[in-house]
Amino acid sequence: SNGNSQSETAAAPQTHDGEFAVPYPVPLKRHRTRSMADRAHKQPVQHGRVTYFCRQRGHGFILLTDTSQSTQAESIFVHISDIDEEYVPVPGDEVEFRMIPIPPKNEKYQAVHVRIIHLAPGVTHHKWSEPVDQ
Repeated sequence: SNGNSQSETAAAPQTHDGEFAVPYPVPLKRHRTRSMADRAHKQPVQHGRVTYFCRQRGHGFILLTDTSQSTQAESIFVHISDIDEEYVPVPGDEVEFRMIPIPPKNEKYQAVHVRIIHLAPGVTHHKWSEPVDQ
C-alpha cells in the first residue's frame, strides 16, 4: 500500500448535530484572510434568534428572522470564535450578525460578528469567563 487510504483522500461529509448539518471543515475565524474579514464588515446587519448553541462543541445555529432577503426562515451556522459578546448564547437569545459564505462552495452561510441584543427571559446566562459546567 502507498499509505493513502480512501478516508485520507476523500472529503469528510457534513456531520449532524441533532437536526442541524455542521459544515466540514468547520470554518474558523483565524483562517479568514484579510479580504474575507473586510468583506464581512461590508455585509448588512441581519437579525435572528439562537436556536441551538453548545459551548463544549464550539458552535450553534441562528434562525434568520429578517427574511426580507429570502422567502423562508433559514438556520445559519455560528462558530464560537465569531461571538463578540460577554455572555454564552442560549436558545431564545435575539442576536444581530453579518453573514459570509462558507468555503469552498460558498453555497451556505455562517454568522460572524454575532452580538446578543436581547437575552432570552427566564434562562440562566453564563459569562465566557465562568467555568464550563460538566
